[in-house]
Amino acid sequence: MAKMKKMKTNIFGVFPRQMVVMSVLVMVAFVGQGIQMASAKAAPESFADLAAKLLPAVVNISTTQVIESQPQQNMPQFPPGSPFQDFFKDFMDKNGKGKGNKRHKRKATSLGSGFVLDYRTNGDAYVVTNNHVIKDADEVHVILQDDTRMKATIVGRDTKTDLAVLKVHTDRKLASVPFGDSTKSRVGDWIVAIGNPFGLGGTVTAGIVSARGRNINSGPYDDFIQTDASINRGNSGGPMFNMNGEVVGINTAIYSPSGGSVGIGFAIPSSTAAPVIRQLIDHGQVQRGWLGVHIQVVTKSIAENLGLKKAEGALVASVVEDGPAAASGILAGDVILQFDGKKVSEMRKLPRIVAATEVGKAVTVKVWRDGAMASLKVTIAKLDDQTAAIPANAVRPDVQREQSQDVSQLGLKLDGINSSVKNQFKLPDNVEGAVVMDVDPNGPAFAEGVRPGDIISEVNQQKVKSPSDVKTQVEKAVASGKRSVLLLIQGQSGFRFVAVRLK
Repeated sequence: MAKMKKMKTNIFGVFPRQMVVMSVLVMVAFVGQGIQMASAKAAPESFADLAAKLLPAVVNISTTQVIESQPQQNMPQFPPGSPFQDFFKDFMDKNGKGKGNKRHKRKATSLGSGFVLDYRTNGDAYVVTNNHVIKDADEVHVILQDDTRMKATIVGRDTKTDLAVLKVHTDRKLASVPFGDSTKSRVGDWIVAIGNPFGLGGTVTAGIVSARGRNINSGPYDDFIQTDASINRGNSGGPMFNMNGEVVGINTAIYSPSGGSVGIGFAIPSSTAAPVIRQLIDHGQVQRGWLGVHIQVVTKSIAENLGLKKAEGALVASVVEDGPAAASGILAGDVILQFDGKKVSEMRKLPRIVAATEVGKAVTVKVWRDGAMASLKVTIAKLDDQTAAIPANAVRPDVQREQSQDVSQLGLKLDGINSSVKNQFKLPDNVEGAVVMDVDPNGPAFAEGVRPGDIISEVNQQKVKSPSDVKTQVEKAVASGKRSVLLLIQGQSGFRFVAVRLK
């Protein structure tokens, strides 16, 4: 079990002794400035007033699901006239199946949290929660602070961000809360979480923002706020408030080997949630922008090879045929550094920026290509989660097998591609390049994850069709004094760039 130790930090303002005589005016200004820099916002004496204001807008979510038990194995079957038929007659139904074979239904209930959003039309109030709270539910009820129970309908849900919107119809004016701007929340800021842990509705806990931008590998748009406020099972879907009473996060997950709070909880930031919730309310679904590229992280080695001053941006490993990127001229090997005026400081930021872009919008994309910046115009298309274009592989005639090559500078043994190699490594028919037959475990390519069966398609952004092409490009790199080569590798998971140091 992971245990967290609280670390107490005392900050002391220390001013150096003055070695020269200074005027009183200058001295006062110096000390005054020091006091201003060292000051910090005081901790609240109590959260009681804030909690009293917010509690009525936080609800419990109760779901009911009908589960059908698996049938028991059929009763034995006997040939006509068997004496055992009468013995088992009372246990057999009219179809000849055992009565114990019937399916049994039972109701399973679960609890979660949510909050009423300040968005109301025609007597309908909207409630925000997590998708996993209401997933597979046959009935959903919203329970208010005063124990009023209302049946809810599901307006829409989004599996990628784990968000859902419910609707309750009432003539009563319900307390509600607004979204705040989570981008203004800083590490160390106070927050308050309210929810329904273990069925204990109206539970208030407080803590701070422990970290921002956490990736917990739950989906493609991870950007969680981490907090040490106590969050447990049942808190899912509940709000995380700032000190102004605005929702800056939706409590979604915890890190807990034991199942209880260990001081590491995660919330979806309002900057991610608010636009998704708005689309769910307005359209019942989320439309996301689609660029049509496969991307990877820019490592220090790759940045050095491409001439970038630092490792940043998203490296385009491959471009989807007939996609927006292909139509705009984006190429494999480009590094996307800016998208629609937003800086792409790291690879995982690009999917979130693209997804939040309006479908049909023409945006400017700045890429690093051939040692210089280039600007391209791209019209964003709609991401379709249901269908995926699968290109038909054209059957190519077999080619004569080229003699294998040892590329000692990389620690690789390469071979040409023919039918036997394709069968050995289960390669597609339209693959081109040189296949890796063996990798020296002490060589530089092995350290970068190159393995037998990988296909080298490019070396230093030059297409290669044979092992001799690879060897030629590597020798050119050595002759020019380069310390590494950039390989475009086609493996089981698709295309990726790998920067390999030269021996």
